[in-house]
Amino acid sequence: MSEERGKLKNRFAGDGLSECGCDEVGRGCLAGPVFAAAVILPSDFYHPLLNDSKKLTEKQRYMLRPYIQEHAVAWSVASATAAEIDEVNILHASFLAMHRAVDNLSVMPERLLIDGNRFDAHPKIPHVCLVHGDALYAPIAAASVLAKTCRDDYMKKLAADYPAYNWVSNKGYPTEEHRAAVEIFGLTPHHRKTFCKSKF
Repeated sequence: MSEERGKLKNRFAGDGLSECGCDEVGRGCLAGPVFAAAVILPSDFYHPLLNDSKKLTEKQRYMLRPYIQEHAVAWSVASATAAEIDEVNILHASFLAMHRAVDNLSVMPERLLIDGNRFDAHPKIPHVCLVHGDALYAPIAAASVLAKTCRDDYMKKLAADYPAYNWVSNKGYPTEEHRAAVEIFGLTPHHRKTFCKSKF
């Protein structure tokens, strides 16, 4: 089976090195952690629906997640808390979550494929930054699906204790409803204080 099928490529380079796709979700939220996933796929991986998670429906993302988890060589999901985001800023907290996901893999890759144009280098593994990588490379797209669905699950559970903010629906993003709830009820321990100060 070819290493390139449909829209996405399974490999960045043909040098035989093991590659791991990394992506994060939740950078623009007012509340909740930023989540990241790291995924190593086999060279013959293929699913016709796989794409950048933002281009998929919720149903498609949740259908893909168990398929990715079952067929990946290795996968991991990790996060950085709202407090950590306030401490180191959202960019570096995103990289921190990616590092944690990579370090939790059962198999260590030889190259990281990072969605975006910046990254805090991993101490042991070289990386390549790829703008819109989640729409180009299957390992990054797979990571985007895992990160998105796992974060959505987390925010839905968190919402049970804070129903006024409707995190079940907005997942912590700054919708009008969420912003209005912050103005009425104030901040929770899960809000990013540095974000909320700049948004209101």
